[in-house]
Amino acid sequence: MGLTKNASGRGAIDNGHIIDRESHELVIALAGNPNVGKSTLFNALTGMKQHTGNWPGKTVTNAQGRCTTEKQHYVLVDIPGTYSLMAHSAEEEVARNFVCFGHPDAVVVVCDATCLERNLNLVLQIIEVGVPVIVCVNLIDEAERKHITVNIEKLEACLGVPIVPTIARKKRTLEALFKRLDSTAVKATAPVTIYSAPIEQAIAALTPPLAQKVGEQLNTRWLALHLLARDDSLSATLRTVLGYDLTEDPTIAKTIAEQRKELACKGLQGEALRDNIVNTLVVQAQEICKEVVLYGKPNYADTDRRADRILTGRRFGYPVMLLLLMLVFWLTITGANIPSQLLADGLFWLQDRLSELFYYLGAPLWLHDVLVLGIYRTLAWVVSVMLPPMAIFFPLFTLLEDVGYLPRIAYNLDRPFARCNACGKQALTMCMGFGCNAAGVVGCRIIDSPRERLLAILTNNFVPCNGRFPTLLMLLTIFFVGTAEGSSVAAAALLTILILLSVLVTFFITWLLSKTLLRGEASSFTLELPPYRRPQIGQVIVHSMLDRTLFVLGRAAAVAAPAGLLLWCMANITVGDTSLLMTCAQFLDPFARLMSLDGVILMAFILGFPANEIVIPIILMAYLATGSLTDVTDPMQLREIFVANGWTPLTAICTVLFSLFHWPCSTTLLTIHKETGSVKWTAFAAVLPTVIGMLLCMLLTAVVHWLS
Repeated sequence: MGLTKNASGRGAIDNGHIIDRESHELVIALAGNPNVGKSTLFNALTGMKQHTGNWPGKTVTNAQGRCTTEKQHYVLVDIPGTYSLMAHSAEEEVARNFVCFGHPDAVVVVCDATCLERNLNLVLQIIEVGVPVIVCVNLIDEAERKHITVNIEKLEACLGVPIVPTIARKKRTLEALFKRLDSTAVKATAPVTIYSAPIEQAIAALTPPLAQKVGEQLNTRWLALHLLARDDSLSATLRTVLGYDLTEDPTIAKTIAEQRKELACKGLQGEALRDNIVNTLVVQAQEICKEVVLYGKPNYADTDRRADRILTGRRFGYPVMLLLLMLVFWLTITGANIPSQLLADGLFWLQDRLSELFYYLGAPLWLHDVLVLGIYRTLAWVVSVMLPPMAIFFPLFTLLEDVGYLPRIAYNLDRPFARCNACGKQALTMCMGFGCNAAGVVGCRIIDSPRERLLAILTNNFVPCNGRFPTLLMLLTIFFVGTAEGSSVAAAALLTILILLSVLVTFFITWLLSKTLLRGEASSFTLELPPYRRPQIGQVIVHSMLDRTLFVLGRAAAVAAPAGLLLWCMANITVGDTSLLMTCAQFLDPFARLMSLDGVILMAFILGFPANEIVIPIILMAYLATGSLTDVTDPMQLREIFVANGWTPLTAICTVLFSLFHWPCSTTLLTIHKETGSVKWTAFAAVLPTVIGMLLCMLLTAVVHWLS
């Protein structure tokens, strides 16, 4: 994965990640365990807005940005969080490969001052690689609140590398880091870890032939250690980086075989050897921390533990999850109604002004109808329906991240996912799916096992995204709740029950796939429960709006515009006396009746493929034969229109079920294809929830007809 330069002086990592650098710039890698404030530090140094959250696995790809000091220009690369360079997942391999083979000019290893001992394991491993290292002891303010003191001078003496205390959220604390960068980025680092005598002897024997073969390309001491330990993932990467297999060299192969035999005679082979290496690093980290960390309050974590006994306990863990989910939905429902109406009024007022402009310019009527009643009106509906709920839901969701509650959800759901032969991290990606299924699919990169990652991708669409909430809430309100006082609480409760149903179906389908197409045992994984932190409310609101709400809205608007054009054409092009839209609906009607739907409803879901928000408007447009999307906001008027067109409570329930379980939107399917690289799995991801939705609707229809 070496760094190569082209004629322009720019470099590239051959795993596909491009490092955009000029010849005078130095590349600095930001490494560290998950959840140590690495991305926050990256944002502070570069001025970028890489999304951060108080749970592991947020950074699943490399991000890069620039910063400049008085002496130097830097390209900073935020690599995925990892606990070790002995990689066990795709994201850990990305981190390891960049540190070991990307030839960064220096590595800034970010540590959490409140749990330094766990972080030092990675620090010691990166020092072994031989790259220049600066250790950034972050979250000093949280350590002080917990009465934890880190002796920076002693730590620097123990490790032999520069140590900088920081509070990443406060830029004024980063000046010392800039100074260290300027003075350190050209200096090398010596190894500090000494292993047991047999391992050191084996390393000493293997180092000379490796030095003759690879020269100064790689640190030969580090390379010898990992060749002796049989790191298969690293060996495969080495073959790619060097262009040949080191173990095919006769001298190296002979030395490796001899030294492994010597180690085996002393009980150090296979897992025993790797365990000995890891144990040496852990013990050294412990010894260093005994010297440099002082705990002024022995029971500093008691408050977090008491909270965890409630939030992750068997008695209260699940009820609290459901109550919090219901609270988020209630706040979203009650808070979005008025802004949504005001936004709709403003956007449709602008539509009238656009119409006046077209009439004033003498534009053809068809052009006005296509651009204003087709494209603009569809966009206006999507924005007015989608923006207010997202502007409330995403900040609330982000606050739960920032506080540190999402890892507790993964912890609670680990056991049921393990019973389905899946990974507990799938709970995190499922939570992301509530905001946007495409984002949830991308988040599946945090899952180590390819099989379990694919399981999470294929089932992410079973939880409804933000785009399906308007349809669900509207139907629940007008058919089952009404508009009386307190109806928002009832709607939130019903929506929570539907979400619970979607989660149960997710468990069932995950279990079914793991027993059939994707057989395998559940892998173990390490999930760090981060400390509870005071959320930065202002920053959460700004970042959730910029990074999530507007991003998802822009993506929906991009597909809604061409969908609006298609809708207008289908509603206004006639076959005989019937519009193309109604012709297609009539064709689908017999099949739709098997699910207690009608052809219009099924056609609306098909045309809503680009954006789920336009399903209800399409239904109204077809029923009212208006030729364009219709803005009917009064719940009782909506109910009258639906009932007049043959809707019953059974129709409403089946429409809700089909909204929960049908094909993913276009953006999600494109994301699935990008993540899996497979047309087959993308098609399967579209067919699977659709079949489930159809079967549930048909089963419910059969039961109701049998009972009646």
